[in-house]
Amino acid sequence: MIALSLAEIAEVVGGQTHDIPDPSVQVTGPVVRDSREAVPGSLFVAFAGERVDGHDFAAAVVEAGAAAVLGTRPVGVPAIVVDDVQSALGALATHVVRRLGATLVALTGSAGKTSTKDLIAQVLRRKAPTVFTPGSLNNEIGLPLTALSATEETRFLVLEMGARGIGHIRHLTELTPPKIGLVLNVGSAHIGEFGGREQIAQAKGELVEALPSEADGGTAILNADDPYVRAMASRTKAKVLFFGESGEADVSAENVRLTDTGQPAFRLHTPSGASDVTMRLYGEHHVSNALAAAAVAHELGMSADEIALALSEAGSLSRWRMEVTERPDGVTVVNDAYNANPESMKAALRALAAIGKGRRTWAVLGKMAELGDEALAEHDAVGRLAVRLNVSKLVAVGGREAAWLQLGAYNEGSWGEESVHVSDAQAAVDLLRSELRPGDVVLVKASRSVGLESVAQALLETGAEGEVSAR
Repeated sequence: MIALSLAEIAEVVGGQTHDIPDPSVQVTGPVVRDSREAVPGSLFVAFAGERVDGHDFAAAVVEAGAAAVLGTRPVGVPAIVVDDVQSALGALATHVVRRLGATLVALTGSAGKTSTKDLIAQVLRRKAPTVFTPGSLNNEIGLPLTALSATEETRFLVLEMGARGIGHIRHLTELTPPKIGLVLNVGSAHIGEFGGREQIAQAKGELVEALPSEADGGTAILNADDPYVRAMASRTKAKVLFFGESGEADVSAENVRLTDTGQPAFRLHTPSGASDVTMRLYGEHHVSNALAAAAVAHELGMSADEIALALSEAGSLSRWRMEVTERPDGVTVVNDAYNANPESMKAALRALAAIGKGRRTWAVLGKMAELGDEALAEHDAVGRLAVRLNVSKLVAVGGREAAWLQLGAYNEGSWGEESVHVSDAQAAVDLLRSELRPGDVVLVKASRSVGLESVAQALLETGAEGEVSAR
């Protein structure tokens, strides 16, 4: 974080200092909420959860060198006491962002947020120091913590914004006001909580409504291929830049194809020129993500050649998102188990078909959460798609939703041993351990709550003779 004194922090967050001998002491390290991350000069934010109360670790973090604790009660060590820690954290982030002068890029969407955010960060940091959301820390706590990790040298701040209801993104943009806002898509993720795509579009569009006008440097970057997103152009006073395959797109891709290993290649077109891209990531769905990142980079002054080179060299920065690993025996494991919704599930299946062309393919799939009344139809559709893509074997893992996955495959024509329903992750591992052969390709994907990453991890823990050892 930029250096601030404890007295200044107390004033910004409206708190009272306790047990602080010298209020001029500065916080020069990171702002952390995990006591294990406390280092000299850091500020520890003490949240009181249902199971763990951060205040209980106050003495330990100060002993580790933290300058103070931000909490809701005195703790016997240097502390700034406030009524609400989360609100104080947000206020501090807003103050720091205003002081920074960095260009803040915010993005949202139903699918692909984290992968696109990682691409944007890898492209922009070739131009100037860039700070970006780690993983998917895109809520009211993760977003301020990311903003507070910026320093005086930071020129670009890339923040992923998630939403579980109307007003969530509006609140996030108030904490960290963006100059550039990117909306990727409006899909089915969390549709059970929102109530429909129209409501999701209303929530996601809060990002472009929060942007400054074009005269003040605001830019909305919108997916021209998604009608809900394209319509958001009427909801902003900012400059509008479109990306996609539509004729309206300012940033587009030509001659899109997949390499023999399932990696997308295309010719990138921007208003400043064109250049060829061959990505290291897997799956054609990353083309849209790359175009979104390219649109941001173009708006910030990078040439088509610079953008294409950065996209071609970019990798995956976040865990369990299309992680492709080949075992010594030739089995390829595709770990995409971080999360799942209908759009990302279908994209992953298409990527599996491309990667496994000419080989035996396995789709180990589990529940997609928060789909509400759409759950049966969406799981059925994924099961059907697995059959249409000629996936060799579908392994549906879990309860009712897994049964719907298998039912979709069955109704599409998978009547033999092409699909199977197993009760849990261990059962899936046992099945794969007995049936996998060298050269097979295995995709593992489900919503985060299912925990199917354990299947991928078990498959990669091979013994000396290539046997899979499951935990």
